[in-house]
Amino acid sequence: MKIAIVLFNLGGPDSPEAVQPFLRNLFSDPAIISLPSFLRLPLARFISSRRTAKAQGIYAKIGGSSPILGQTEAQARALEAALGPEHEWRGYVCMRYWHPMTEAVVRSVKRFAPDRIVLLPLYPQFSTTTTASSVKAWKEAAVAAKLGVPTQTVCCYPDEDGFIAASVDLLKQGLVEAGDRPTRVLFSAHGLPEKVIKAGDPYQAQVERTARAIAERIGGLDWSVCYQSRVGPLKWIGPPTDDEIRRAGTDGKAVVLYPLAFVSEHSETLVELDMDYRTLANESRVPAYVRVPTVGTHPAFIAGLADRVRAVLAEPQVAICHGARTMPCNGNHRGCPLIAGAV
Repeated sequence: MKIAIVLFNLGGPDSPEAVQPFLRNLFSDPAIISLPSFLRLPLARFISSRRTAKAQGIYAKIGGSSPILGQTEAQARALEAALGPEHEWRGYVCMRYWHPMTEAVVRSVKRFAPDRIVLLPLYPQFSTTTTASSVKAWKEAAVAAKLGVPTQTVCCYPDEDGFIAASVDLLKQGLVEAGDRPTRVLFSAHGLPEKVIKAGDPYQAQVERTARAIAERIGGLDWSVCYQSRVGPLKWIGPPTDDEIRRAGTDGKAVVLYPLAFVSEHSETLVELDMDYRTLANESRVPAYVRVPTVGTHPAFIAGLADRVRAVLAEPQVAICHGARTMPCNGNHRGCPLIAGAV
């Protein structure tokens, strides 16, 4: 059997010239700015033009482009290898806001002519702004291209065993690097406007579930969850990562920071965490600052993704939510055992 696995990620600019169109694509998404298109699209052009120079400066610090495509390609190849010879597996990288984008990937998958398709978001925690947006774009492009292949979706895996095992392994290495000094673990995730969560988005609840699963497996940690990358005037979920770094300095605690909602490196880890927050930690008299890498192609993480793919193939025509195992995911997460009472 021929099976296509579509790995969703946000994407990133591959040159300084790509920064503005990347930002324009991002802010044109109704999942990001929930306005009618006649308002959203001009606003996206305005925001992207205003932010281009600053964003180009950020990417200049890491060579002028995002490394996310190469890292996601490596994850796709590692996943193919982990799945073994049972079927003819082919992993496709599908980026939401820069190349390879959805329509082109749909065409590539159609040429492959698979018997089944698995949509695999590289977002462990579900959000309407990430997983839902990517899946919606895929479905629209697949219909337009008359793809017509049975398709299943892995919707989320906030405490999947392999993901947690990889996270624990990497975090333990970071704790060793911090030494014997009093240490606080900061689980940092990309933030969202508070109104998105209040509308029923389960992202924050699932981020916190991931953090608890990691902390409980290690035991004895001083830890907190925090949120980074705030932009715009809206109130965002918190506490902010920079405030937690300052609090650690006040408390005389070293910081071991793990970006638990990212599975690959990009500007928000390589610049915001490695450079900006390291400077803030020094200014805040944090005794030591250790940034734990993302799971990337860690064998346990890739094995966990392979388990998710096999699970969803065992349940034709439904999405499988980790924790539900054999129970179809209802899509809007209401009643999901992962986030009972959260939405």
